[in-house]
Amino acid sequence: MWFLLKRRAMIFGRFQPLHNGHLELIKWALRLGYDEVVLLIGMASENYTPRNPFTAGERLEMIRIAAETTDIGLEKIVTSAVPTLETNIGCTYYVLSYVPKIEAIITRNPIITRIFKDAGYKVEHPPLFNRNEYRGTYIRELIVKNNPLWRKLVPPGIPEYIEEIGGVQRIKEITMED
Repeated sequence: MWFLLKRRAMIFGRFQPLHNGHLELIKWALRLGYDEVVLLIGMASENYTPRNPFTAGERLEMIRIAAETTDIGLEKIVTSAVPTLETNIGCTYYVLSYVPKIEAIITRNPIITRIFKDAGYKVEHPPLFNRNEYRGTYIRELIVKNNPLWRKLVPPGIPEYIEEIGGVQRIKEITMED
């Protein structure tokens, strides 16, 4: 049975928005020999906030667009989403109930590392991929400042999608101070 032989690693993130650093991370995981990468959208129950402006559905759509417009391809990606959770050992098993069987988690977060190691999972620590620019916070700041550089920091098709759903205006409105 071919599906039992698939090696999968999971990346647990907010993807607010999906950016080129996420793409580099996916490619890195595939170079490690994983057949598929599970992208688990965290904080799926929070949206329309400065930190989480996009809905889970919008983030899923961004992942699909990126997979289709790059050399990754949809056949290498599995997506899922979980609501906002507290981080503890119990949440590990809860999170894993939302995804297909995985072999490892890819993270640099020390808390996520500890709870998944304690649960018996392999943890892969990726290198940093241009972390100064490939950060959702920075990209959202550029959007608010009308700096077109943000368009180069996300995969092809994502700027048009964000504009199509009113994401640029949304980010500006929800980050305005009273």
